[in-house]
Amino acid sequence: MQYEKLAIPDVVLMTPQVFGDERGFFMETFRHSEFEEHCGDYAFVQDNHSKSARGILRGLHYQYQQPQGKLVRVTRGEVFDVAVDMRKSSPTFGQWVGVMLSEQNKQMLWVPPGFAHGFYVTSEEAEFQYKCTDYYAPGDEIALRWNDPTLNIQWPLVSNQPPQLSSKDQQGLSFIDAPCFR
Repeated sequence: MQYEKLAIPDVVLMTPQVFGDERGFFMETFRHSEFEEHCGDYAFVQDNHSKSARGILRGLHYQYQQPQGKLVRVTRGEVFDVAVDMRKSSPTFGQWVGVMLSEQNKQMLWVPPGFAHGFYVTSEEAEFQYKCTDYYAPGDEIALRWNDPTLNIQWPLVSNQPPQLSSKDQQGLSFIDAPCFR
């Protein structure tokens, strides 16, 4: 596995070594000892799997009282995945990083606790899987506005059309009004 720290160094892009031939492929997707060395000592307690169609944007979400770290990957299709630093004490507070994750590149992204996270589907469909360091707590989830002008995230919108959002995401908070971590 290759580990690459991004413009926000706590967010890490992971690229597995893929062994393939005419029968298919094999890859290791997680090894705790290496993850701990490159990303920190975290334990995962919940795995999730979602399916979405082209043009759907999920996020930007985070839990405030029970922050979650997320190790995310796409097993079908392609998404633009985004992490926003919500930690006031961080030198990258209020900054974001985004990467394309796909079934072709097989890359994974480590989004530590203290970040808002979201993704936008660029392929016809996408299946998105992720491991979490804390349990989902629906009453604790906060949604940031996907198009917040302070963040100015450069989403690769299909045909420059607005994304399809859940009602929760349509009512997302502005960055300046959202609770932040210390």
